[in-house]
Amino acid sequence: MNSYDVDAPLSLDTAAPPRPPRAAAQQQQQQQQPHADADYPRPALPVTPVLSLASLRRGGARRVPCILDAGQLRLVTSGRIAIALALREMGIGPGARVLLPAYHCASMVEPVIWCGAEPVFYRIRPDASVDLDDVAAKLDADCRLLMVTNYFGFPQQLHSIRAFCDARGLRMLEDCAHSFLGEHQGRPLGSFGDYAIASSMKFFPMYEGGCLVSARHDLGGVTLSSAGAGFEAKVLLSTLEDAFAYRRLPVLKALCSLPLRAKNLLWNRIKARHAGATAALAPDSSDGGFGFDPAWLTKRSSYCARLLLKLVSRERMAALRRRHYQRIADAVAGLPGCRPLFDTLPDGVCPWVFPLLVDAPEPVFDALKRAAVPVIRFGEYLWPGVDATVCPVSVDLSRRVLQFPCHQELRETELGWMIEQITSVLRQPRKPT
Repeated sequence: MNSYDVDAPLSLDTAAPPRPPRAAAQQQQQQQQPHADADYPRPALPVTPVLSLASLRRGGARRVPCILDAGQLRLVTSGRIAIALALREMGIGPGARVLLPAYHCASMVEPVIWCGAEPVFYRIRPDASVDLDDVAAKLDADCRLLMVTNYFGFPQQLHSIRAFCDARGLRMLEDCAHSFLGEHQGRPLGSFGDYAIASSMKFFPMYEGGCLVSARHDLGGVTLSSAGAGFEAKVLLSTLEDAFAYRRLPVLKALCSLPLRAKNLLWNRIKARHAGATAALAPDSSDGGFGFDPAWLTKRSSYCARLLLKLVSRERMAALRRRHYQRIADAVAGLPGCRPLFDTLPDGVCPWVFPLLVDAPEPVFDALKRAAVPVIRFGEYLWPGVDATVCPVSVDLSRRVLQFPCHQELRETELGWMIEQITSVLRQPRKPT
């Protein structure tokens, strides 16, 4: 047990969580996934970091590199908004083609469609590295931009990709949605692209947040303003409610009980009266949706999120994420029918999640979800038309890579319970699918 741990009994809440709205890719593929309409219990522990007193404790003395150190910065409400702003800054529009990885989240594609450009999907290799030979084969005069994703916090060969782009007059957008912290060859992630984007709510205990960074270009033309008092209140209350839902901040929860009930009652009445006509107080990304709303392009991140970027220790975050990742890796080592996507955890990597490659993904995924284990699949719903003819590796990884949280807000009891559930399910004999 370490100094960050706060012991609390685990309780498996069987209330089903609200379902996020489905984007085009998710709608198309729901028929192909046997679990798509299953009613699973709410995860027994937080999928993403939630706020606690431990969140604000200091870490080690060594400063951990971060995308915030990579260049000029604008704090926005989500990574997908940052992508759209980067496209706008680079003048990407109708007639342009944007090279995107075939292994992707639909929210990476939506901004490209919004700006009128054509997405062109390139192949990745089994280790999730960029297949530059395939990128080169797809280049033509209309290709303006290459988007490169540091999957799960593990950097691509960014120096080589930067040189490839420079030799061909191609812009590079570094997608650090999975790699808010970390470095590559002595430089912080986010400093290799013409522009870089990140999703802070994947790493920090906050309800919304993302950033646009450039080490090469001036961001003076990107002006942002507040989304208003309603947005600020929504973010603060949702941040607290997420923490309360997972047994954090119990004293504050008791103090806020009556105000939160009053807020919920008032909001339900407003929604009933206007029948869905009210404007969203927070972006769709905060509630797990894939959609893109350009109304948030001019809005800066909330004061709550900006404050947490300053208060939450990068050093504690990196140390605990690496420690939790290694604990899961040690637990699954040698188990049948699975292996980590990455063989090692190199120095300088701060993982987003623990990605596990599973031979029989569907029954394992279903069993874990039914046990309330917080398992997810990045790229589970690929963009329409992206199939095995485009990139068989991407389709394979979208099915077979199961991801488990390793974030810094997991308690020792929670991490131990999750590992026990994972290993128990994996030990059950199954045939590969």
